[in-house]
Amino acid sequence: MEELLTLKEMLLKGDISGALVMVEELEEMGRNDIIKTIRSHAVILLLHLIKQQAENRTTRSWEVSIRNSVREIQRENRAYYLTSEELLETLEEAYLNAIDEASLEVEEGRYEPEELEQRVNKVEILQHALNLIAPLNS
Repeated sequence: MEELLTLKEMLLKGDISGALVMVEELEEMGRNDIIKTIRSHAVILLLHLIKQQAENRTTRSWEVSIRNSVREIQRENRAYYLTSEELLETLEEAYLNAIDEASLEVEEGRYEPEELEQRVNKVEILQHALNLIAPLNS
């Protein structure tokens, strides 16, 4: 809120160049918040995709979680339209957290994160996730 008051003050004083700099900063802050939210949903999405691949099965609960995560990522992305490359980068950033969480759940926590990572195909999982999200960017 403080940034908006500063922006208003700059505009009232006629400091257009300063106001434009402030707007760019606010835009970047908003973008970073969106990316953080997308990354959070991506962890959940990847967690279930990892579990599906590692256990070679799925459950209705996992399917619902995958659909919900995809919808939330798509909703968040509407505001900024991250490119496929930026979405992939965000998914890659979320992957290690997803592996950590999946290691607690796959086969009742049987594998350490490093072991689980060896059992799944990261590239395939990331591409599957991107394909699920991609219809928004088509």
